[in-house]
Amino acid sequence: MILCSACNNNRQEDKPVKPSAEMPAEEKRLKDAVAKYPDSLVLKENLVQYFRDNGNYFNAIKVVDEAITKDSGNARLWDIKATLHFEDGDTARSIKAFERAVVIFPDPQYIMSLGTLYAQTKNPMALQMADALLAGNKAKADKEAFFIKGLYYSFINEKQKAIDLFDKCLSLNYTFMDAYREKAIALYDLKKYEEALAVLDKAITLQNNFDEGYYYSGQCLEKLNRKEEAIQAYQNALAYDPDYIEAKDALAKLGVR
Repeated sequence: MILCSACNNNRQEDKPVKPSAEMPAEEKRLKDAVAKYPDSLVLKENLVQYFRDNGNYFNAIKVVDEAITKDSGNARLWDIKATLHFEDGDTARSIKAFERAVVIFPDPQYIMSLGTLYAQTKNPMALQMADALLAGNKAKADKEAFFIKGLYYSFINEKQKAIDLFDKCLSLNYTFMDAYREKAIALYDLKKYEEALAVLDKAITLQNNFDEGYYYSGQCLEKLNRKEEAIQAYQNALAYDPDYIEAKDALAKLGVR
Protein backbone atom coordinates (compact mmCIF):
# COMPACT_ATOMS: atom_id res chain seq x y z
CA MET A 1 0.00 0.00 0.00
CA ILE A 2 1.28 3.42 -0.91
CA LEU A 3 1.15 5.71 2.06
CA CYS A 4 2.53 9.25 1.93
CA SER A 5 1.53 12.72 2.97
CA ALA A 6 2.05 14.35 -0.44
CA CYS A 7 2.47 13.44 -4.08
CA ASN A 8 4.03 15.32 -6.97
CA ASN A 9 2.21 15.57 -10.26
CA ASN A 10 4.50 18.27 -11.68
CA ARG A 11 7.34 16.02 -12.73
CA GLN A 12 9.74 16.75 -15.54
CA GLU A 13 9.98 14.48 -18.54
CA ASP A 14 11.90 11.37 -17.56
CA LYS A 15 15.17 10.79 -19.36
CA PRO A 16 17.19 7.64 -19.75
CA VAL A 17 20.39 7.29 -17.80
CA LYS A 18 23.26 7.44 -20.28
CA PRO A 19 25.06 4.12 -20.49
CA SER A 20 28.68 4.04 -19.43
CA ALA A 21 31.37 2.79 -21.80
CA GLU A 22 31.26 -0.56 -20.07
CA MET A 23 28.11 -2.18 -18.70
CA PRO A 24 28.36 -2.99 -14.96
CA ALA A 25 28.97 -6.68 -14.33
CA GLU A 26 25.78 -7.10 -12.29
CA GLU A 27 23.63 -5.47 -14.97
CA LYS A 28 25.18 -7.70 -17.63
CA ARG A 29 24.58 -10.79 -15.51
CA LEU A 30 20.92 -9.91 -14.98
CA LYS A 31 20.33 -9.03 -18.64
CA ASP A 32 22.00 -12.26 -19.77
CA ALA A 33 19.75 -14.23 -17.43
CA VAL A 34 16.64 -12.54 -18.85
CA ALA A 35 17.84 -13.21 -22.41
CA LYS A 36 18.43 -16.87 -21.58
CA TYR A 37 15.06 -17.33 -19.84
CA PRO A 38 12.78 -14.68 -21.42
CA ASP A 39 9.62 -16.14 -19.86
CA SER A 40 10.88 -15.81 -16.29
CA LEU A 41 9.06 -13.01 -14.47
CA VAL A 42 11.32 -13.43 -11.45
CA LEU A 43 14.44 -12.68 -13.50
CA LYS A 44 12.79 -9.61 -15.03
CA GLU A 45 11.82 -8.41 -11.56
CA ASN A 46 15.41 -8.84 -10.44
CA LEU A 47 16.55 -6.62 -13.32
CA VAL A 48 13.87 -4.06 -12.49
CA GLN A 49 14.98 -4.04 -8.87
CA TYR A 50 18.59 -3.53 -9.93
CA PHE A 51 17.66 -0.44 -11.94
CA ARG A 52 15.35 0.77 -9.15
CA ASP A 53 18.08 0.45 -6.51
CA ASN A 54 20.32 2.57 -8.72
CA GLY A 55 17.67 5.25 -9.26
CA ASN A 56 17.37 4.37 -12.94
CA TYR A 57 13.59 4.51 -13.22
CA PHE A 58 13.61 5.03 -16.96
CA ASN A 59 15.17 1.62 -17.61
CA ALA A 60 13.25 -0.06 -14.79
CA ILE A 61 9.95 1.06 -16.31
CA LYS A 62 11.20 0.12 -19.77
CA VAL A 63 11.77 -3.48 -18.63
CA VAL A 64 8.26 -3.63 -17.14
CA ASP A 65 6.67 -2.10 -20.23
CA GLU A 66 8.37 -4.71 -22.42
CA ALA A 67 7.02 -7.44 -20.17
CA ILE A 68 3.53 -5.95 -20.30
CA THR A 69 3.52 -5.97 -24.11
CA LYS A 70 3.89 -9.76 -23.88
CA ASP A 71 1.53 -10.26 -20.93
CA SER A 72 -0.85 -7.32 -20.60
CA GLY A 73 -3.21 -9.28 -18.36
CA ASN A 74 -0.67 -9.70 -15.59
CA ALA A 75 -1.87 -7.58 -12.66
CA ARG A 76 1.45 -7.86 -10.85
CA LEU A 77 3.27 -6.20 -13.74
CA TRP A 78 0.85 -3.28 -13.66
CA ASP A 79 1.34 -3.04 -9.88
CA ILE A 80 5.12 -2.89 -10.35
CA LYS A 81 4.74 -0.28 -13.09
CA ALA A 82 2.46 1.80 -10.87
CA THR A 83 4.90 1.67 -7.97
CA LEU A 84 7.82 2.71 -10.17
CA HIS A 85 5.91 5.65 -11.62
CA PHE A 86 4.90 6.71 -8.11
CA GLU A 87 8.46 6.59 -6.84
CA ASP A 88 9.57 8.50 -9.94
CA GLY A 89 7.13 11.31 -9.14
CA ASP A 90 4.52 10.57 -11.82
CA THR A 91 1.29 10.23 -9.85
CA ALA A 92 -0.97 10.38 -12.90
CA ARG A 93 0.68 7.42 -14.63
CA SER A 94 0.85 5.56 -11.34
CA ILE A 95 -2.91 5.90 -10.91
CA LYS A 96 -3.57 4.65 -14.45
CA ALA A 97 -1.39 1.61 -13.87
CA PHE A 98 -3.04 0.81 -10.54
CA GLU A 99 -6.44 1.15 -12.21
CA ARG A 100 -5.42 -1.50 -14.74
CA ALA A 101 -4.16 -3.78 -11.97
CA VAL A 102 -7.45 -3.48 -10.07
CA VAL A 103 -9.52 -4.20 -13.18
CA ILE A 104 -7.48 -7.31 -13.90
CA PHE A 105 -7.42 -8.58 -10.32
CA PRO A 106 -9.04 -6.58 -7.47
CA ASP A 107 -6.48 -7.53 -4.87
CA PRO A 108 -6.96 -5.57 -1.62
CA GLN A 109 -3.37 -4.29 -1.76
CA TYR A 110 -3.94 -2.83 -5.22
CA ILE A 111 -7.20 -1.26 -4.07
CA MET A 112 -5.47 0.27 -1.03
CA SER A 113 -2.72 1.81 -3.16
CA LEU A 114 -5.17 3.16 -5.73
CA GLY A 115 -7.49 4.49 -3.03
CA THR A 116 -4.61 6.27 -1.32
CA LEU A 117 -3.55 8.00 -4.55
CA TYR A 118 -7.15 8.92 -5.33
CA ALA A 119 -7.36 10.49 -1.86
CA GLN A 120 -4.17 12.46 -2.30
CA THR A 121 -5.39 13.81 -5.64
CA LYS A 122 -8.79 14.76 -4.18
CA ASN A 123 -10.61 12.22 -6.33
CA PRO A 124 -13.90 11.10 -4.68
CA MET A 125 -13.29 7.65 -6.15
CA ALA A 126 -11.17 7.21 -3.02
CA LEU A 127 -14.38 6.73 -1.05
CA GLN A 128 -15.51 3.97 -3.41
CA MET A 129 -12.18 2.19 -3.01
CA ALA A 130 -12.53 2.45 0.78
CA ASP A 131 -16.09 1.10 0.66
CA ALA A 132 -14.88 -1.81 -1.48
CA LEU A 133 -12.38 -2.68 1.24
CA LEU A 134 -15.04 -2.45 3.94
CA ALA A 135 -17.36 -4.68 1.92
CA GLY A 136 -14.71 -7.33 1.43
CA ASN A 137 -14.56 -8.70 4.96
CA LYS A 138 -11.93 -11.27 3.99
CA ALA A 139 -9.45 -8.49 3.30
CA LYS A 140 -9.52 -7.41 6.97
CA ALA A 141 -8.62 -3.92 5.81
CA ASP A 142 -11.05 -1.80 7.79
CA LYS A 143 -8.35 0.42 9.26
CA GLU A 144 -6.89 1.03 5.80
CA ALA A 145 -10.35 1.85 4.47
CA PHE A 146 -10.95 4.45 7.19
CA PHE A 147 -7.44 5.79 6.61
CA ILE A 148 -8.14 6.32 2.90
CA LYS A 149 -11.38 8.13 3.73
CA GLY A 150 -9.61 10.26 6.31
CA LEU A 151 -6.87 11.12 3.86
CA TYR A 152 -9.42 12.13 1.23
CA TYR A 153 -11.29 14.44 3.61
CA SER A 154 -8.02 15.93 4.85
CA PHE A 155 -6.93 16.75 1.30
CA ILE A 156 -10.28 18.39 0.49
CA ASN A 157 -9.86 20.43 3.69
CA GLU A 158 -12.57 18.80 5.80
CA LYS A 159 -10.10 18.39 8.63
CA GLN A 160 -12.40 17.49 11.53
CA LYS A 161 -14.09 14.78 9.50
CA ALA A 162 -10.65 13.47 8.62
CA ILE A 163 -9.58 13.47 12.29
CA ASP A 164 -12.66 11.45 13.26
CA LEU A 165 -11.79 8.86 10.62
CA PHE A 166 -8.17 8.66 11.72
CA ASP A 167 -9.46 8.06 15.24
CA LYS A 168 -11.46 5.14 13.85
CA CYS A 169 -8.25 3.74 12.39
CA LEU A 170 -6.51 4.02 15.73
CA SER A 171 -9.40 2.42 17.58
CA LEU A 172 -8.85 -0.62 15.35
CA ASN A 173 -5.06 -0.53 15.59
CA TYR A 174 -3.41 1.82 18.07
CA THR A 175 0.04 1.27 16.51
CA PHE A 176 -0.96 2.57 13.05
CA MET A 177 1.75 5.23 12.67
CA ASP A 178 0.41 6.66 9.42
CA ALA A 179 -2.89 7.48 11.12
CA TYR A 180 -1.08 9.29 13.94
CA ARG A 181 0.91 11.29 11.39
CA GLU A 182 -2.09 12.30 9.31
CA LYS A 183 -4.20 13.12 12.38
CA ALA A 184 -1.40 15.36 13.63
CA ILE A 185 -1.11 17.05 10.23
CA ALA A 186 -4.86 17.73 10.21
CA LEU A 187 -4.68 19.22 13.72
CA TYR A 188 -1.66 21.28 12.68
CA ASP A 189 -3.62 22.64 9.71
CA LEU A 190 -6.36 23.64 12.16
CA LYS A 191 -3.65 25.49 14.15
CA LYS A 192 -4.18 23.11 17.10
CA TYR A 193 -0.46 22.73 17.66
CA GLU A 194 -0.58 21.46 21.25
CA GLU A 195 -3.09 18.77 20.31
CA ALA A 196 -1.05 17.76 17.27
CA LEU A 197 2.07 17.54 19.43
CA ALA A 198 0.26 15.30 21.92
CA VAL A 199 -0.72 12.92 19.10
CA LEU A 200 2.88 12.77 17.88
CA ASP A 201 4.23 12.27 21.40
CA LYS A 202 1.99 9.23 21.75
CA ALA A 203 3.15 7.87 18.40
CA ILE A 204 6.81 8.32 19.31
CA THR A 205 6.24 6.65 22.67
CA LEU A 206 4.83 3.62 20.85
CA GLN A 207 7.57 3.62 18.18
CA ASN A 208 10.64 5.54 19.23
CA ASN A 209 12.25 5.35 15.77
CA PHE A 210 9.30 7.08 14.09
CA ASP A 211 11.28 9.66 12.14
CA GLU A 212 8.23 11.42 10.71
CA GLY A 213 6.83 11.75 14.21
CA TYR A 214 9.91 13.69 15.29
CA TYR A 215 9.86 15.86 12.16
CA TYR A 216 6.23 16.90 12.57
CA SER A 217 6.81 17.41 16.29
CA GLY A 218 9.49 19.89 15.28
CA GLN A 219 7.00 21.68 13.06
CA CYS A 220 4.54 22.00 15.94
CA LEU A 221 7.25 23.09 18.39
CA GLU A 222 8.31 25.86 16.01
CA LYS A 223 4.75 27.18 15.93
CA LEU A 224 4.76 27.12 19.74
CA ASN A 225 8.02 29.15 19.76
CA ARG A 226 9.93 26.29 21.39
CA LYS A 227 12.94 26.57 19.10
CA GLU A 228 15.47 24.49 21.04
CA GLU A 229 13.02 21.61 21.39
CA ALA A 230 12.20 21.88 17.68
CA ILE A 231 15.89 21.63 16.83
CA GLN A 232 16.20 18.51 18.97
CA ALA A 233 13.13 16.99 17.29
CA TYR A 234 14.60 17.52 13.83
CA GLN A 235 17.92 16.09 14.96
CA ASN A 236 16.08 13.05 16.31
CA ALA A 237 14.40 12.59 12.93
CA LEU A 238 17.80 12.67 11.24
CA ALA A 239 19.22 10.21 13.75
CA TYR A 240 16.78 7.62 12.42
CA ASP A 241 16.82 8.80 8.80
CA PRO A 242 20.03 10.67 7.89
CA ASP A 243 18.59 11.43 4.43
CA TYR A 244 15.45 13.16 5.74
CA ILE A 245 15.65 16.23 3.49
CA GLU A 246 12.79 18.14 5.11
CA ALA A 247 14.40 17.79 8.54
CA LYS A 248 17.72 19.04 7.15
CA ASP A 249 15.99 22.02 5.55
CA ALA A 250 14.13 22.81 8.78
CA LEU A 251 17.38 22.82 10.74
CA ALA A 252 19.05 25.03 8.13
CA LYS A 253 16.24 27.56 8.46
CA LEU A 254 16.84 27.60 12.20
CA GLY A 255 20.53 28.26 11.61
CA VAL A 256 21.71 24.76 12.43
CA ARG A 257 24.05 22.99 10.00
